Amino acid sequence: MNKALRMGVVALAAAAVSCATAVFNLGHTGDEVAAPSYVQTAVLRQGASGGEVKELQRRLKQWGYYSGAVDGIYGKATTEAVRYFQKKNGLTADGVAGKATFEALGMNASAKALENSGSSASSSKYTSSDTYLLAKCIYAEARGESYVGQVAVGAVILNRVRSSKFPNTISGVIYQTNAFTAVTDGQINLSPDKTAMNAAQDAMNGWDPTYGCIYYYNPAVATSSWIFGRQTVTTIGKHVFAI
Repeated sequence: MNKALRMGVVALAAAAVSCATAVFNLGHTGDEVAAPSYVQTAVLRQGASGGEVKELQRRLKQWGYYSGAVDGIYGKATTEAVRYFQKKNGLTADGVAGKATFEALGMNASAKALENSGSSASSSKYTSSDTYLLAKCIYAEARGESYVGQVAVGAVILNRVRSSKFPNTISGVIYQTNAFTAVTDGQINLSPDKTAMNAAQDAMNGWDPTYGCIYYYNPAVATSSWIFGRQTVTTIGKHVFAI
């Protein structure tokens, strides 16, 4: 083989490797390699907010289902856009973005994270009495907060149930000595409204606006200096959520 022909063969081989690499990269998205920073491992519905909602809106807008602002706020327009997308793609048109909707939108990391978290079945271990008690605590502690804020309080209680630092039942967490003001002052005995019941169910279904927090407090009325030393994760309404 002469020198010119040999160089040509080498060039063709290099091009083939380059082409194969390009094809491989096209077939493996970032969603499959590592979960993007926006993934929150939760079902998304009206009232949610954050980077995952923004990504949802971006994809819906790109495909012509959504015309609003990509602002990360899951409002009525986003709900309607999700419902429209679901209807067009043969999904249950409930306006709630769960595993099937994430997969249809190509949000594979969100779908996988949700599957791994087991949030779609997380409420199965709780009884109706657990749900009612959780709703009572939400209503007593946060009835003046937004819906997201009420779900957040429920999520903190459930995060405590899963934490080795607290009792492993909802009743144990709620009635732990001096854990909740509403228990101390008797407001826990108030009957929860429909909003609090829905918030309890959403928390049990895996929605955690606090990203795993096990503490919350209202800085305007908190009297314990200890709580101010906890690491703040987010603030929703009047409540600061911390770990």
